[in-house]
Formats: sequence, structure tokens, C-alpha cells
Amino acid sequence: MEHLRDGYYAAAVITYAQGMALLRKASPIYGNQLDPATVARIWRGGCIIRAVILETIQAAYERDSNLTDLLLDPSLNALVQIHLPALREVVRAGVDLGIPLPGMMAALAHFDAYRSERLPANLIMAQRDYFGAHGYERKDAQGIFHAHWSGQ
Repeated sequence: MEHLRDGYYAAAVITYAQGMALLRKASPIYGNQLDPATVARIWRGGCIIRAVILETIQAAYERDSNLTDLLLDPSLNALVQIHLPALREVVRAGVDLGIPLPGMMAALAHFDAYRSERLPANLIMAQRDYFGAHGYERKDAQGIFHAHWSGQ
């Protein structure tokens, strides 16, 4: 139960980070002047979302109004780091037991992708090249390349 509670906490913080990043990006596109600290304060006082973590989120944006992602805030990042092993354990147990945990799995995947310098996009590029001759880029050479796949 402790792993589940701590894992859920990490997933929730990561999910809030994703949501707030989307609001931040969408705000100027749709002509809104959303202030993330105000959004967190309003949500905290609302009738559906009253999570205590919203106070920490509000404080993060009050400390740095230009914060591009909550995961970059030292206090929230520290909270995620503390609870991350439990999230990994819960996701692992879910996979082992065949229990779907789409929200927790997506949060963990987002976190791992966000902190990765390089992602495995090469597989996607290879698939696109194989099925549509779109080409691919390489790390060791400039330009767009195309492979002559067997069976073509």
C-alpha cells in the first residue's frame, strides 16, 4: 500500500506538470492570459480538484513565474525523485500481473522521456523509411539517408 500511495503521488505530480505545460503553451495560442499560479489556486479552492499538492504547485509558480515545466522546480523535482522508485515498482507490478495502469505508466514514460537527452526515435525513422521511403538522420553524418531494405 505504501508503494501504491507513493507511486500515485509521483504520477500525480508528473501529470500536473504535463497539464500545466499544456495550459502554458495553449494560453497564448487561444488568447488567454492564464497565470499558472492563479490556476493552481483556483483549482485548489474548487469543488472537484482540491489536492494539497496544488499549494506546492502554486508556490513553484510564485517563485518563478517563467517556469516552463513543474519538473524543473527544485522542490517538486525533489518530491518526484523521492517517490519515483515506488512509481517504478507499482508499474512493474502492474505489468507483471497484467493489470493495466495507463495513467501511471504514461506518467512514468513522460518523466523518463522528459529527462532523456536522446530518445529512440531512430526506430520510428527506420519504420517510416521502410514503409514510405521518408529517409532518416544519423548521429555520425549530416543529411537524410535512405536504406535499400531487403524485399523491396
